[in-house]
Amino acid sequence: MPMQAGEIEALIREGFPNAEIEIRDLAGDGNHYSASVTDESFRGKSRVAQHQMVYASLRGKMDGSAGELHALALQTAAPEAK
Repeated sequence: MPMQAGEIEALIREGFPNAEIEIRDLAGDGNHYSASVTDESFRGKSRVAQHQMVYASLRGKMDGSAGELHALALQTAAPEAK
């Protein structure tokens, strides 16, 4: 069963309660999303490490066997320094 954007945001929000999160359904099918996550915890971490942190917050929903979330284009960043 496809996931809703709100479900994806809620899972990410649990792992990153203070993050700025934007979720978009790219194809209108509930299976292809993009997510933009900006959070202080990403500062100093590689892009790969940042993405791994977000994927961990999804708790296996992107696992091919679960089939709940087929594709997630992910963009992560630390907030700009002020």
